[in-house]
Amino acid sequence: MSAYSPDQLERLINKWPRVRLTCLPTPLYRLENLSGELGLREIMVKRDDLTGLVFGGNKSRKLEFILADALSQEADTIITWGSLQSNWCLQTAAAARKCGLRPILVLFKTYELSSLDQGNILIEKLLGAEIRITETGARGKSPDQEQAFTILDEVARDERRSGHNPYLVSVGGSMTGGNMARPLGALAYMLDMIEIARQTAGSGAPDYVVVATGSGATQAGLMVGAKALGLKTRIIGICVSDRKEDFLPQVRKIALELVETLGLRISLDDRDIILFDDYLGQGYGRVSPEISGVIRTILQKEGLALDPVYTSKAMIGLVDLARKGYLTASDRIVFIHTGGTPALFAFSDQLLS
Repeated sequence: MSAYSPDQLERLINKWPRVRLTCLPTPLYRLENLSGELGLREIMVKRDDLTGLVFGGNKSRKLEFILADALSQEADTIITWGSLQSNWCLQTAAAARKCGLRPILVLFKTYELSSLDQGNILIEKLLGAEIRITETGARGKSPDQEQAFTILDEVARDERRSGHNPYLVSVGGSMTGGNMARPLGALAYMLDMIEIARQTAGSGAPDYVVVATGSGATQAGLMVGAKALGLKTRIIGICVSDRKEDFLPQVRKIALELVETLGLRISLDDRDIILFDDYLGQGYGRVSPEISGVIRTILQKEGLALDPVYTSKAMIGLVDLARKGYLTASDRIVFIHTGGTPALFAFSDQLLS
């Protein structure tokens, strides 16, 4: 197995159609106070919450490829799903509008909120997205893909009867299905790994990249990217919804599809997929005192706002892994900020209680 250069990988990826939605590269800088407190050589934050589309986030990268795919299929409508404060759904709505498509969002009520007109939903309404709130029995857990696609298929049939051509895509733009036949979300995150490799070329590749993992494509793309570049970097996924034994097959599937899509000469096995489900807390989208605490701490120490669903759990995991010695004093860490901060305003009651 031979490593690819960043330029070689970029040329392979750039063969895929893409619309420009982001301001790249996103900043990468050291968290001085946190690095010192945890006794680690270096913790850097990759600010993918500053991608430039509405309030930013990792999904903007994915949507550059997904919207290009939708446009190539002559879609006039994009239909997807998520939970109530899904940053994926917000960014999808914004990207769709920017590209001239109608966004339809199926939002599953996986947790309770005192108001549905705050945070991401407020902005989605300002964007003119069609929003359908759907009950689910799975509180504290992200929606099941099969259940969600059943509902999306019904919505799509109604749209076709009305003369529209809808494009269906899974939550997070991660799993193939609907109208997305290739792992385009993961493809985008290979580019992010190339970006990180170039930004750290002078000081050396990080030992670990820590990222919240909820639908799998961000972690899979980073992992395949690091492997293809021949880096020592390991990708740590902090689960936000599912147990690792249930989630690992999803990350594996996306990663293997990505390798096949690009025709990469690399091998992967389950040892490459590092997942921690110790930080699920009370469940997906449920704000605990620990989540509120880490948001306050990082905001006060670094002036960095985390979101209450994804990055707060990832930071809880990073801090705990450092204190337990899994991350050592000699390690260089990159923490991916995946965005989602508008949800802070929707969870104000829980965060301040």
